[in-house]
Amino acid sequence: MASRTENVTIDGSNMKMYVSEPDGQGNFPAVLLIMEIFGVSDHIKGLADRMAKEGYVVLAPDLFHREGPDAVCAYDDPRAFQWRGNLRDEGIINDLRASIDYLQGQANVQSDKMGITGFCLGGRVSYLGATVFPEIKASSVFYGGRILAPFGEGPSPLDRTTGISGPVLGLFGEEDQNPSPDDVKKIEAELVKHGKTYDFHSYPGAGHGFVCDERDSYRQDAATDGWARTVDWFQKYLKV
Repeated sequence: MASRTENVTIDGSNMKMYVSEPDGQGNFPAVLLIMEIFGVSDHIKGLADRMAKEGYVVLAPDLFHREGPDAVCAYDDPRAFQWRGNLRDEGIINDLRASIDYLQGQANVQSDKMGITGFCLGGRVSYLGATVFPEIKASSVFYGGRILAPFGEGPSPLDRTTGISGPVLGLFGEEDQNPSPDDVKKIEAELVKHGKTYDFHSYPGAGHGFVCDERDSYRQDAATDGWARTVDWFQKYLKV
């Protein structure tokens, strides 16, 4: 496995992208791995490396690039919520477009085999990306908050559900309040309404952020099972 940082210019701003690749030669499916509200931290980079070892070219874009270079903060830093509040769906979509274009331009990427996964803010962005880009063939949403609300003007990710073209895996904590169990039911109902392929799992005793082993919210059983389900999901839909 090898990793590097790449850069693209979007809306006059430099966006860093952490890229992690499997060992060996050949063409690999790709996965966009979307950060939490704390930025492309060492934790997120570690998850990208972990997914790369499963046989994917993985790209983690810095969605906070408009805040300045290296907008990464500690888990108790209030700037994280300020930066998230400054995000707009229009800009996020531009960031995802640039990330997809970069991956599709790589010689070792199967351009028609691309998935997306993310955590917290990244879960919401993963759902949004799945609704906008037909290039995304499968998605895994870890406790994506505010799927029911837009960032800025325009429809919410939930309102865009009809645009989803690939299967959606949803992984949630029963004790989470963002998304709450009621939110999860509304998301599921919208997927059913539009005839989308999906699979949702909610973990008892788990709240928001249960995958991050650097925080008190970590729940090992839920994190292990959710990651295994995601690997199996991408294996089923991206490696066929």
